[in-house]
Amino acid sequence: MRSRAGWFATLGASTLGLALASCASDPAEGYSFRSTYAGNVRSIAVPMFQNMTQAPGLDRQLTEALTKELQRSTPWLVTTGEDADTSLTGTIRAADPRLLSVDRITGLAQELAVTVTVDFEWRDNRTGKVLVSQRNFSATDTFVASRPSAERLEQGEQGAVGQVARDIVTSLRSAW
Repeated sequence: MRSRAGWFATLGASTLGLALASCASDPAEGYSFRSTYAGNVRSIAVPMFQNMTQAPGLDRQLTEALTKELQRSTPWLVTTGEDADTSLTGTIRAADPRLLSVDRITGLAQELAVTVTVDFEWRDNRTGKVLVSQRNFSATDTFVASRPSAERLEQGEQGAVGQVARDIVTSLRSAW
């Protein structure tokens, strides 16, 4: 009769083997251990996005947020030079605040949302081919303008910029 430890070890090894066998080598075919980001890309340039809004500094914030998100979640080297394999360029079209709620007694704004809308294009510098292009790509974040929080509009803008940067980088993944 086998010991309990031996039985659990056999069960664990069998389960692991079955799990690994069910993984595909191509992410488009099911579970995979491969990256979902393009393997033929080694570097990406992120020049400053253009800012068509009245919000000063939004271009710098978005470019910085994109750079950090690319460094955090992709295998690509982020550069500013023209020698990069690919380039991510874009324009910030709008940064619109929207009233979500008002105080019942004073009528003052309590909660607001900021939606940042961008157009962007990811291009392969080696071939000139556009890999991903999106228009009116947007993200929204909320903030509390009333006391005691008294958050400023810039906090809402910063949150929306961070969200749109994460969403842009996610959209650069290979097709499933």
